[in-house]
Amino acid sequence: MDAGFERAVLAQLLAIPAGRVSSYGVLAALAGYPRHARHVGKLLASAPDGAGWPWFRVVSSSGHIARPGTPQADYQRLLLEEDGVEVGRNGRIDLRRYGWPVAGE
Repeated sequence: MDAGFERAVLAQLLAIPAGRVSSYGVLAALAGYPRHARHVGKLLASAPDGAGWPWFRVVSSSGHIARPGTPQADYQRLLLEEDGVEVGRNGRIDLRRYGWPVAGE
């Protein structure tokens, strides 16, 4: 991943408002790198501790938290709920309600 990709994705990540989520693919497309969802996932997974990135606001295109049943998934659920996002029992978020960007904004 080059620095331009990282800067573009990070700019979009930081633009996701509290109480909203986006998907890896949407973030990639908004950053100008359509079809690079997996690269976004790798970038977020490599975030240095204490970076302050709101990585937890990024979910799968189906609205699911990644890696269900893991401590990281439980932590993501906690952060999302503290952020005001309702997470279903199955780890799914209603993207029509919480997805970002919202059409028309």
